Amino acid sequence: KIMNRYETVFIINPNVEEAGVKELIQKFSDIINNDGKVESVEELGKKKLAYEIKKNSEGIYVLINFEAAPSLIKELERVYRITDEVIKFIVVRKDEE
Repeated sequence: KIMNRYETVFIINPNVEEAGVKELIQKFSDIINNDGKVESVEELGKKKLAYEIKKNSEGIYVLINFEAAPSLIKELERVYRITDEVIKFIVVRKDEE
C-alpha cells in the first residue's frame, strides 16, 4: 500500500473556543489515523489573515504532518468542506528528501 507524506494546514474560525479547537484537531487526526499516521500536530494559534475569509480577519492555524494513502486526501478534504468551523484549508504532498 502506497503511503505518501503530506502536510495540511487548516484555519479555524477565530470565535471557536479552545475546547472546540482541540475537538476539531482530534476529529481530523482520527480521520487521518484511520488510514494513515499523524506524525505531528502544531497549533500555531490565532493569526491575522492576509485577507478576510467569510468575514473573519483572523483565524486559528493548525498544521498537521502525516503519512497516508492518496485515497484518504479526498475524504479529509470532504470533511474540511462540511465542517463549518474550518474557514480555509490546504493539503500538500511533501516530496521525499
